[in-house]
Amino acid sequence: MSQSADLRDYLAAERTFLAWIRTGLALMGFGFVVARFGLFLQQLRLIDHAPSTPSYGVSLWFGTALIAVGVVVNLSSAWRHVRLVHELDRGEPACSRSLTQAVATALFLALVGLAMAIYLVSVRGSANIHFQNIEEKTMPQATSKTASETSNGFISKPSNHSVEQTVEKLKNILQSKGVTLFALVDHSGEAEKIGMKMRPTKLLIFGSPKAGTPLMLASPSVAIDLPLKNLVWEDGQGKVWISYNSPEYLKERHHLPPELLQNIAVVETLAAKAGE
Repeated sequence: MSQSADLRDYLAAERTFLAWIRTGLALMGFGFVVARFGLFLQQLRLIDHAPSTPSYGVSLWFGTALIAVGVVVNLSSAWRHVRLVHELDRGEPACSRSLTQAVATALFLALVGLAMAIYLVSVRGSANIHFQNIEEKTMPQATSKTASETSNGFISKPSNHSVEQTVEKLKNILQSKGVTLFALVDHSGEAEKIGMKMRPTKLLIFGSPKAGTPLMLASPSVAIDLPLKNLVWEDGQGKVWISYNSPEYLKERHHLPPELLQNIAVVETLAAKAGE
């Protein structure tokens, strides 16, 4: 006649069952987090106004797989617990059967963790490349060592100095000529204050009422482009440029009389001298 198992065996079986239930629930919860991770990345890119949104569907597959494994673990543990209790009721010796399930679960989680690590590294790498591409496209690239002018009148001349040195040269030239520097806008510095990285970029706004007033009297619309500006910036290859609006472009845009062109030609002279 078979003898019923000891109460301690039932309690041990119940503790094991509850442990597997917690494991299954943890897998399902972690799977849900992973599945939503791709959506989280997409929302961040939308907030940052990224021009293109890559697919993060791999996160959904990882998360779904984890949830499915969590469900299987719970169902399997319930079935195994029922079998174990029946065996204990019949007085059969209770042997450990959870080794295979535990090892299989551990190996599966290790593989998923490795795959997720590779995936996250690849996502970060593509994000860095995308950020660099955006950074390098923030300014038109001047490809010639001489003045480069685009169809919108934007001219860039190379500088043989750093951004800081070029700005200092411009300030000294303006001071020597008696031209007022109204403002120096440090775009890259302001970007750094909000935790964003930007290549050195500074804008100098300068002018003289003696030169600017006749221009605005002849064509009031030119006030939108006055005071004059010189933009000193560094491109993706570390080359420094001095950019400004072409005097000829401003003349055509605002229908300025030819005799007043010299009043705005100083912006071109400044760029040439500062870049030497």
